[in-house]
Amino acid sequence: MKTANGQSRCDRGYSLGEMLAALVIGAMVLTAILGVYGQANRAAEAVLDRIESPSLATEVLQRIAEDLDRTLGADENVTVAIRNGFDNGFVTAELIVRRVLKDAENKEQTLEEIIWRAGYDYDSAVPGLVIYRSRTGVGLEDKLLDAQRANWEDNYSFVPLCRGVTYFRIEVPRGDGAVDRWPGPAAPPGVRVILSFAKPYETVRGTLDVFDEQKISRTIAIDRIRAIRFAEAGSETEATNAVEAVTEDEGGSGDQRVNVQPTLPTRRR
Repeated sequence: MKTANGQSRCDRGYSLGEMLAALVIGAMVLTAILGVYGQANRAAEAVLDRIESPSLATEVLQRIAEDLDRTLGADENVTVAIRNGFDNGFVTAELIVRRVLKDAENKEQTLEEIIWRAGYDYDSAVPGLVIYRSRTGVGLEDKLLDAQRANWEDNYSFVPLCRGVTYFRIEVPRGDGAVDRWPGPAAPPGVRVILSFAKPYETVRGTLDVFDEQKISRTIAIDRIRAIRFAEAGSETEATNAVEAVTEDEGGSGDQRVNVQPTLPTRRR
């Protein structure tokens, strides 16, 4: 194309250098935006975890306390078994509350059995535990929901209640310490349930633990109407011995670690 004075003119576009500069600047801006968004998202998740974790832990502890309250007036027909162990490095526990009834032939029939246990969460991208609860017995616990269960679901009675747990321990207070195993058959005077959703750290033994200030615990009495032994005032040694004597008489044992292998359900409707 020629102009009026006879000189040629052509339309000039963007050069390769200009295109590359624009792409680099756009990539830098996009990276900065994504970085800010990622930080904001992580901060929001941290705030939600701080808000929701104590609430969820309180709900789980309350549900366990309600199950243990069924042992009111516990006698030889009620057994409580506790054991603790490790699953993929995480501290796990199992609690079994069983009520039996003897029939006319003096044979024991299971009136109700409630099991609490934690197992490693293989379906989650974040390592952690899932807390399961199982309830079997003569009657239905929830007549509306239990009546609609399919027949094959009776073989998978463990229901997952919450996931993301990083510490789950159940122990029996004993003097100034506690035991992590109670074989029964007599019920202990009380139990302490400890759980946490905080990020764990690796111990020198290769297991995972959580800092004490990040653990949420609750001490639950097994039988609130049982007779309590009192020691004389001013005798701390006698009081400790009295508590240990009650624990030993009711079937306590020394500290012992056992592996807990939870049964995982395939699916639930």
